[in-house]
Amino acid sequence: MPFDTFVSFTLVMFLLALSPGPDNLYVLMQSALYTRIAGIWVTLGLCTGLIVHTLAAALGITMIFQTSEIAFTLLKILGAGYLFFLAWKSYQSGAFHLKNNSVSTLSAIQLYQRGIWMNLTNPKVSIFFLALLPQFIDTSARSVSQQMLMLGSITIMVTLMVFSSIAMLAGFAKNWIQSEKIQRSLHKIAALILLTIALKLLISLPYDLLETY
Repeated sequence: MPFDTFVSFTLVMFLLALSPGPDNLYVLMQSALYTRIAGIWVTLGLCTGLIVHTLAAALGITMIFQTSEIAFTLLKILGAGYLFFLAWKSYQSGAFHLKNNSVSTLSAIQLYQRGIWMNLTNPKVSIFFLALLPQFIDTSARSVSQQMLMLGSITIMVTLMVFSSIAMLAGFAKNWIQSEKIQRSLHKIAALILLTIALKLLISLPYDLLETY
């Protein structure tokens, strides 16, 4: 993977992981209301779910690419459309508010399992993987599946680092991330990132189509 692709993708995932959403706010809630370890166990569960999404996305996108480069290009077009939609939704998003859901009786294993199921049963994660990861694939380089697995691994590592940091800094992070001004700023940053990726994809599509033919 080119170094600039590695840096840009890592930066994108880092900023998106910080953008307020159900998963990182759930980790924050568990850590702030109960213990930091509770948030860590949920984080480990969420990252385990991401392994499954990575393998599924790698297999699915590789099969599409091997079947037809035109189909792969169409997937990227659909992915760009979905990224535009996510950018708009993120721009419109208001502030999240933490709710005290009483789960203090859950064991470490139960918290871990809850993290897994939260991730696996969220269809937006699968769609997001299919929309985002192909934008960083170099079809002229190594196999698509290897690149997908590498991008998925980066996603998991960034998620683990950011969410674990949120869990460990729960007291400070709770006040910081509950600020409506900060949340709106993070949403707008995420929207700008998604919009930039989508535009970059659309600009490169004519060249991709010419190569296909």
